[in-house]
Amino acid sequence: MARRRVAYQKRKQNKFAMFLVAAVLLMLVVAVSVRKHQLQEKQEAYLQEEMELQKKIEEEEARSEELEEYKKYTQTQKYIEDVAKEKLGLVYEDEILFKEE
Repeated sequence: MARRRVAYQKRKQNKFAMFLVAAVLLMLVVAVSVRKHQLQEKQEAYLQEEMELQKKIEEEEARSEELEEYKKYTQTQKYIEDVAKEKLGLVYEDEILFKEE
């Protein structure tokens, strides 16, 4: 009888141990799933930020090209003439100006 009791207790302990192992595995699976979801959201946010930064880089490169073209324009004779006409009101001797009334 004592032997049956010991065998019954061992079987009960084995079931309890298996339940604990299953519970721990289930908690690990849940924890890994939650973390995976969080990392996917973070990755999407980083991809969105990367796209926005890439767009800003392209805009700044275009602006840089425009500034380079303007720099070249400011070193030409035409630019000097335009500034002289607009800001200083200078004209060539043989040039005729018409003013609106």
